[in-house]
Amino acid sequence: MKDFPVSQRSLVLPKPLNLVGNAFVPAQSGAEFEVVSPLDGLPFTTIADSGAEDVDAAVAAARAAFDGGAWSRLSAAERGRLMLKLSALILDHAEDLAQLETADNGKPIIQARADMQVTARYFEFYGGAADKVHGEIIPFLPGYNVEVQREPHGVTGHIIPWNYPAQMFGRSVAPALAMGNATVLKPAEDACLTALRIGELAVEAGFPPGALNIVTGRGDVAGRALSEHKGIDFISFTGSPEVGVMIQTAAARNFIGCTLELGGKSPQILFEDADLDAAIPFVVKALIQNGGQTCSAGTRALVHRSLWDRVVAEVAKTFECITASASDEDAVLGPLISAKQKRRVEGYIAEADAPLIARGRIASDVPVGGYYVAPAVFGPCDPNSRIAQEEVFGPVLAMIPFDDEAEAIRIANGTEYGLVAAVWTKDGARQQRVAKALRCGQVFINGYGAGGGVELPFGGIRKSGHGREKGFAALLEFSHIKTIVSNHG
Repeated sequence: MKDFPVSQRSLVLPKPLNLVGNAFVPAQSGAEFEVVSPLDGLPFTTIADSGAEDVDAAVAAARAAFDGGAWSRLSAAERGRLMLKLSALILDHAEDLAQLETADNGKPIIQARADMQVTARYFEFYGGAADKVHGEIIPFLPGYNVEVQREPHGVTGHIIPWNYPAQMFGRSVAPALAMGNATVLKPAEDACLTALRIGELAVEAGFPPGALNIVTGRGDVAGRALSEHKGIDFISFTGSPEVGVMIQTAAARNFIGCTLELGGKSPQILFEDADLDAAIPFVVKALIQNGGQTCSAGTRALVHRSLWDRVVAEVAKTFECITASASDEDAVLGPLISAKQKRRVEGYIAEADAPLIARGRIASDVPVGGYYVAPAVFGPCDPNSRIAQEEVFGPVLAMIPFDDEAEAIRIANGTEYGLVAAVWTKDGARQQRVAKALRCGQVFINGYGAGGGVELPFGGIRKSGHGREKGFAALLEFSHIKTIVSNHG
C-alpha cells in the first residue's frame, strides 16, 4: 500500500468486488481499474470495472429478494431494527470509514468524520421511521370501505456522486430500504470505497440476501446499464444536469419514476440589517466546505450596497487565510476530486469576467501530484456573467451587490437552478416575504445549512432537479399509493 500520512497507514481497503445477493464477487469480465487518491494523484487500490452483465446479476438478486425472498417477508419493524443495527456498526467503525473516505475522496479528515456521523444518522432516522408510514381510510359511499396504502416500488436503482460518498449512500438507500424496496447501488467510480465497506457492514448486520446490492464501475457503462435496466421500478440519481437528462429519459422509456438532484447556484442574501458577525462565517463556510464540491454550496453572495465595502473586506481577509492542504487534523480545505475537476475549476478562475477580490493559497508541502486549488473570490460580478450563472463545483465565490429587496429577489432567482438560498435580515416581515418569493427547494433564514439535516426535506426545482430526499418526504418518494375499494353491502 502507498505511504499515506501516519493517520491513514492502517487503512483496511475493501476488495475489488461487487456485493450481489450478500456474496462478494468480482466483475464477471474480471476487469478492474485503479483508484487514485486526490491527496497525491497516485493509485492505491483497485475496484471492479463492472459491465451490464454485473448489473443484470444485481438486479436479479434484488428482484428475488423483493418477490418472495427473505427481505419481502420482514415486517416494517424488523426492517427498522436491521437499519438501526447498521447505524450502530457505522458508528463503531466511524474512524476507519473516515480515514478511508479521506484517502479516496481527499476531503479533510474533520469533514470525513462528520460525514460518518451523518451517514449513521440516516440509517437511524429511517430505521425508526420504517414502521411509521401509515395508510388512511377515505369516507365514501354507504356500503363501501376505502383504504389507501403505501407500498414499496419494488427494485430501486441508486446512482450516487463522489462528493459525499458515504452520506449519499445513506441519503439515497436508507429510505428505500425502510419502505421495503430491494436496492441496487452504483457509486461513483471516483470515490466508492466507503460504500463498499458499508455494504460489508450491512451483511454483518444481517440484511437478507439481495436487499442491498452494490456494483462499481464506470458511469457510462455500469451507470447507464442500471439507469436503462427494465428490471428496476424506480431510480434515484444525484449528479450533473447533463446526466440527469439521460437518467430521466431512460426512466421515461421504462415508464418508471425518478428523483433527480442536479446541483445549484445557491445565493446568500445579506440585507442592510444583517448580523454580519453571524453571516460572514456562513458565507465562507458554505462555500469552502468540501472544497466547494457541494450541490448546495453557497456560491453567490448577494450583498446590499450599503454593506458592500465591509463585507468584501472581511470576506477577503478570511479567504486570504484559507490554505488548501493535505489531510492533516487541522485542514479545512483539501484537494478537489480529480485532475479533470481541477482543470475545470482553474479554467473558471482564469476566465472569470470580474475583478479578483482575494485568493487563498496552497500549502507548500502538499504532494506535487495532488489536485489542490487555491480558493478565489470575485466581485462585483455581473449577475448574468458565467461565473455568477454556472455551477463551478469548486472553491469559487461570486459576490454581487444589490440596491433593494426587489433587485435581490430578481438576482437570486435569475439562474437556471433552484436548490437552496439564505436570507440574512432581522426584519421578520422581510424574512417571510423573501423566503416565499425565492424559487428554490430550501430557504434558510439567518443561517445556512448547506442542504440541511437528515430530517429536512431536500431537493430543487428547474435545473436543480425534482423529487425530495431526506426527511419523511423521501419515504413517500420511494413508495406508491394503492387504493383498495371494498363493497361490503
